[in-house]
Amino acid sequence: MSNLGEYLKVRRERLRPEDVGLPGGSRRRVPGLRREEVALLAGISVEYYLRLEQGRDRHPSDQVLDSLARALQLDTDAETYLKKLTAPGKPIRRRAARPEQVSAGVQSLIASWPTTPALVHSRYMSTLAANPIAVALSPFFAPGVNTLRAAFLEPEMREFYVDWDDMTAKAVAYLRSIIVPTIDDPELVALIGDLSLHSPRFRTLWAKQDVRQKSSGTTRFNHPQVGPLTLNYEKLALPGTPTQMLITYHASPGTPSHEKLELLAHL
Repeated sequence: MSNLGEYLKVRRERLRPEDVGLPGGSRRRVPGLRREEVALLAGISVEYYLRLEQGRDRHPSDQVLDSLARALQLDTDAETYLKKLTAPGKPIRRRAARPEQVSAGVQSLIASWPTTPALVHSRYMSTLAANPIAVALSPFFAPGVNTLRAAFLEPEMREFYVDWDDMTAKAVAYLRSIIVPTIDDPELVALIGDLSLHSPRFRTLWAKQDVRQKSSGTTRFNHPQVGPLTLNYEKLALPGTPTQMLITYHASPGTPSHEKLELLAHL
């Protein structure tokens, strides 16, 4: 089964007949919608939908994809992911292994923010650079640490993130939203394999095929030294480096969290 077929199958099985205005009934032997029901809702033949789900046709037209997105009730991020699956980018050509580096200008910039935790992620959420306040916020934000792996495999992270369940769900949905051009990248395959092997939570979330590309929001931390923190975050793609993402955390001025960040900067 292709990546497209697997995605269609999972999304089909997550919908109930009553969600789309179809009768349910107790005699249904499969979870979610039947293939023929999705085909009916999308206005395509059952045979053609079966070819898509089995991976025998991987390049449906934009019109068919729009119809499938409506039939499966996909939101904007999920629909974008669906369309990327049918037209993936060219495979990455591997050069001689060289450590990815953050520009001196960006490193100088984040170092000048004494009370604003900031770090730079690689494509798969490994930290390439971080300022001192970010490392003081969490040692798992330090350069060389993969924050996604730490979130699932380090017990301290369950205590650090107040909304750990919500955070991990968003992290996996975000990862899925950005991987299509490199879905067969050995580095990505190794990361997913490692997390799937050691984290039941990750396996469950990855199988759900949720997609969400959220670039800003609010996170609550429970810091061992300064206590509860409510921080806003922003994710910004760095110009000229499509694989690098700048993540910043900040607190609204005058709030207890702002005062605690200033305290943390001086500890």
